[in-house]
Formats: sequence, C-alpha cells, structure tokens
Amino acid sequence: MRIAISGSHSLGKSTVVNDWIGKHPNFKREEEPYRALDLYGPYQILFRDASTKLQNGIQMFYNISRVHRYASDSDDVIFDRGPVDYIAYSQYTANKGCSDIDDAFVETMVPAVRESLDHLDILAFVPMSEEWPVEMESDGIRPVDHAYRDEVDTIFKQIYREGRFEVMPKNSRPHLVELWGPPHQRLEQLQQAIDEVKSLNKPI
Repeated sequence: MRIAISGSHSLGKSTVVNDWIGKHPNFKREEEPYRALDLYGPYQILFRDASTKLQNGIQMFYNISRVHRYASDSDDVIFDRGPVDYIAYSQYTANKGCSDIDDAFVETMVPAVRESLDHLDILAFVPMSEEWPVEMESDGIRPVDHAYRDEVDTIFKQIYREGRFEVMPKNSRPHLVELWGPPHQRLEQLQQAIDEVKSLNKPI
C-alpha cells in the first residue's frame, strides 16, 4: 500500500506518519524531501516568498523520484509529503511575486505531478479544521507564521476540494481521503481508506 500524507505545515502530518509506522513497522517511511535533502545534499532551501524555482523544483523531483521507486501496490510505504505539495507551496510564492516563481512556473509542475500520482494508492490530505485546531510549534526549521500556514492550506483545499490544476490522473488515480481530529482518529480514517482501496481491488 503506497500512501502519501499531504497538506500545509505544522498540522500533524509527520505525527500521522510516525504513529502509523509505530503501529505498522512493516511500512517503509519516506522522509520529507526538505529533511532528506538537508541530510544528504548541500541544498539551501528557503520558505515563504523566498522560495525559488530551483529549490522547489529539487524538492518536487526528489519526491517524485522516490514515489517512482514503488511500482507495485504490494509495496508498503508511507510518504511524509507528496508531489502535490510543491504545487501548493509554489503557488503561495507565486502569489507574493517576490521570487522567480510565477504562475507559469507552477503550471509547468502539474504534468510531472499528475503523472506520478498513479504510483500512489492513497493520497491523504490533512486540512486545517475549526473542529480540531492544531497549535503551531516551532520545529527549528519552518517559520512560525500562522498566515503562511493558513494561505497554503487554502491553496491545498482549492486543489483537493475544487479541482484546481486538475492534478489527478484520469486513470489509476489514488484514493483521496481527508484526515482530521485527534491522532487516533486520523489513524482510523487512514485504515478505513486502506480497507476501501483493498475492497475495490479485490478480485471478483
């Protein structure tokens, strides 16, 4: 089962991944590209309106390359972030008009992202929710900036709920699910999504 956890920062995505691995040690954990690239390469990656085409492009194609490693739905892997995330963050930067990222660049990202999604079985979106607010904590990396998180979340909702960019492939599209609530509820929602996918793929 190939799963990607997607959404704005500081909403509990990594907690979902870590909790899932804790209960399902057979799953491989694929690290968020920012952390992986910071660990393995000399890349300076900035956030908000300081992001550049090079920085976001590196992260997106790193993520896509990892997604393509898993060709079969029998592979058990969970990704901290998915390819769609780099469209959302790049659109935020394009909206600010402060770097070389613009709307045209964001549009060029869409085909590669769309093509990669057929290698995922589940795309789990973690949205902001008034029913279950998540406090922002400093991780020593990302800015502690509520407006930044809110604006990126709005773009994610446009993508996943309103079909902005039409990122989903026509064939072999991943099952899209939203995760919210306390940690145990998010795991239950993810398990339910897995059960639904397995039931749809079960031979008749």
